[in-house]
Amino acid sequence: MIIEIDDLSRPAIHALLNEHLQSMYELSPPESVHALDLEKLRRPEVTFWSAWEASLLLGCGALKELDRKHGEVKSMRTPAALRRRGAGRAILAHIIHVARSRSYERLSLETGSAEAFKPAQRLYESFGFAYCGPFGEYMEDPNSVFMTMRL
Repeated sequence: MIIEIDDLSRPAIHALLNEHLQSMYELSPPESVHALDLEKLRRPEVTFWSAWEASLLLGCGALKELDRKHGEVKSMRTPAALRRRGAGRAILAHIIHVARSRSYERLSLETGSAEAFKPAQRLYESFGFAYCGPFGEYMEDPNSVFMTMRL
């Protein structure tokens, strides 16, 4: 598996991000969907990675800089047909490594509260993320779960 910074130009990435956004809108009310679209993923404060096995896209994830010491995990996704291959775990480990190399003191994330988000929550817990309250510009929302870890 190769994890690389992605310029968000390939059709496979567009399809995966479209799958991600569609899924988020199916699982959460619109006001509770915080997934980033292509335009927002291209902002300078966001670094986006994709994971590949030859020409097969295994997943993606991003790191958004909230401030000099705090980053946010964004756009974690593996294609539904390719789950359980370790891509999500590898991408998250990579994001944590980069956050540490940037000297962030904290890494946080927002995910959904519905049952469909439980596997993602367990993945984050396995890396040491703990549940917390809203951070950054987020507000309390029964459809959101917030997690953070000290680096």
